[in-house]
Amino acid sequence: MQVILHIGAQCTDEDRLLKGLLRNAGEFHREGIAVPGPSRYRMLLSEAIGALGAEDPAPEAREVLLDAILSEDPGQVTRLILSHETLLSVPKLALEGGTLYRKAERRLKAIARLFEGDDLQIFLGLRDFATWLPAMLRATPHQTLESFLSGADPMQLRWSDLVMRLRRDLPDVPITLWCNEDTPLLWGKILREAAGIEPERKITGSFDIFSELVSPEAMQRFRGFLRENPTVSEAQKRRVMTAFLEKYALPGAMEEELDMPGWDEAYVDMLTGLYDEDLWQLAQMDGVRVLTP
Repeated sequence: MQVILHIGAQCTDEDRLLKGLLRNAGEFHREGIAVPGPSRYRMLLSEAIGALGAEDPAPEAREVLLDAILSEDPGQVTRLILSHETLLSVPKLALEGGTLYRKAERRLKAIARLFEGDDLQIFLGLRDFATWLPAMLRATPHQTLESFLSGADPMQLRWSDLVMRLRRDLPDVPITLWCNEDTPLLWGKILREAAGIEPERKITGSFDIFSELVSPEAMQRFRGFLRENPTVSEAQKRRVMTAFLEKYALPGAMEEELDMPGWDEAYVDMLTGLYDEDLWQLAQMDGVRVLTP
């Protein structure tokens, strides 16, 4: 069985991936792709990881887990999709000890032991630390960025450090990444990759995020373009979406207002430049795919 584990990052998704997949769950079910509701597994997985620690699970643990997660016969499922953005940490502890998700390896190794023998794959959305840190701070009870950072230096934070740690400890687990900034253009591709279906296949909700960024009139024009060009490829659709965003984006839809003490425009630009360099590093890693428009 393929087990697709979407682990956030926090402040990139807000359960949109899961909701998008659930909209197609009926069709997926007929193909052996299971998208269980989050109440069936999130607390269960967190508790199982906590109880397991560094120990090996009991021989029957996987079967017991699948029976609890799935409403169908596990033998009929070829691909199981789980989404749990607090699996690595609750938001307030995301930088505990000054390290990005410092318990990530340990927790994911426990998941790998629970699903030993299955084809485990990790899916993770990334975000520019210039906007991720303020968003995360708002999602926590921390009163200051310094308190949330727990000693970390924003200029030294790298998603590649986290991914390298995961690749080192879980070398047989491939990782699929994408940038939150590209999500409006990539949304259909992300849904299809998670489901393991063909790149050109139609899927409900593939333009949901894009539609929030343009006016209703522009969205109507875009859907008219699709009707008039039924054979257009997904790559061509993304090029048209880019053009529509440049021309018809709602005022402020593509901008984020940053108001962090001590952060001027030059500082934010430096963080974004470092993020861009880090994405290039990630694209060079073995076992890592970075989805791009």
